[in-house]
Amino acid sequence: MGFLKRSWRSLLKLSLALGSLGMLSLLSFQKEKWDPTYIISYSWLAYTDSDSIPETVCNCSAILQGEREALEQAKLLSVTRDFRKSIHIPDEYYINATMDCSEFRFKRKYLTIPLSQEEEDFPLAYSIVVHHKVQNFERLLRAIYAPHNIYCVHVDKKSEPTVFSSIMAITSCFPNVFMASHPVSVVYAAWPRVQADLNCMADLYNASTKWKYFLNLCGQDFPLKTNLEIVRVLRSLKGMNSLESEKMPDAKKWRVTNSHKIVDGRIQGTGKAKDPPPFNLPILSGNAYMVVSRGYIRSVLEDKRVLALIDWAKDTYSPDEFLWATIQRIPGVPGSSWPNTKFDMSDMNAIARLVKWEWHEGSEGIQDAVYPKCQGQHVRSICVYGAGDLNWMLQQHHLFANKFDTDTDPIAVYCLEKYLRQKVLAGLL
Repeated sequence: MGFLKRSWRSLLKLSLALGSLGMLSLLSFQKEKWDPTYIISYSWLAYTDSDSIPETVCNCSAILQGEREALEQAKLLSVTRDFRKSIHIPDEYYINATMDCSEFRFKRKYLTIPLSQEEEDFPLAYSIVVHHKVQNFERLLRAIYAPHNIYCVHVDKKSEPTVFSSIMAITSCFPNVFMASHPVSVVYAAWPRVQADLNCMADLYNASTKWKYFLNLCGQDFPLKTNLEIVRVLRSLKGMNSLESEKMPDAKKWRVTNSHKIVDGRIQGTGKAKDPPPFNLPILSGNAYMVVSRGYIRSVLEDKRVLALIDWAKDTYSPDEFLWATIQRIPGVPGSSWPNTKFDMSDMNAIARLVKWEWHEGSEGIQDAVYPKCQGQHVRSICVYGAGDLNWMLQQHHLFANKFDTDTDPIAVYCLEKYLRQKVLAGLL
């Protein structure tokens, strides 16, 4: 096995050297337990300045170090009309590009073989909920893609036809990526947002028995760690879950004590009070993001207490911001913790998602500040990250961050994906 690994790495080094000369190198190799024999070109692995994309003019190394001059240049470039126009990829591109899936995977530099036995032995399941910004979604998928993982993509039924068609075209190029079998029309702060994840959970659970952990994403998330780093973090959890789960603030209790319904595509109160939750379950506060074991998902789909809670939650406001957090504290749910407040976990302590809320931002040294000020812009009080956020972001322990937008700051996404790919390659060579 050691000889095979050394030979494989030697071939990879040779291929990258050939690739830097612009030569296409097709290499065959066989690894134990990896069947069939893989034929792969490695020349596309690295993101380099020779790539014909506008973002390569940026000095990502300096940006990641937080160097002021590089950040100022990136900020100026990101607001330039011609630059923003040049970096936009229309949805139709993906429909055309995926007509030849092999060429698409090659040109977009997807990693289509397991890069380590450790990763292959610890497959992950992802739910990705999308409603627009196909370019964001495709770059997210490329960053997290591994052939032994499994991915369910839920596209909002209200999405533009080109969004649905282009995402369907992308997913059709990968045997382990599929569209949700039962898509719904997602309504902000209402039950369908939860139903979208529930539908993907069921699809993923039934599609494979091998995956170890479930992670749910939206189309504007992006990883802060490589797949190998994520696997090692999840192994260290030893079956436990990681997600925000805290005492419900008084200011939010109206969300679960009053009944709501969807009217004309929006959620509104009915004026009726809700009955207490089933089994006297304490309702905890959290968010939509989670990192949970396969056993947790089994409980969501089969545990009678959880099913009763799900039914009770369907007429609440923003159920995604309490449901997963509450299930995490139900005794007997795999990977859960006790409901005692000593086990409360904030979003900053959980590893699921790094989000900057506007009202928690502040200068260093201010007692009430949780994190430094957003270097991008705010949408619904959430920071849409700019390149200036990257240095701080990569010092955090979270697996993913939200939000990114290639339409407003493509440099942040480009430098982050380039950084992650370099880490992957550094581990191989």
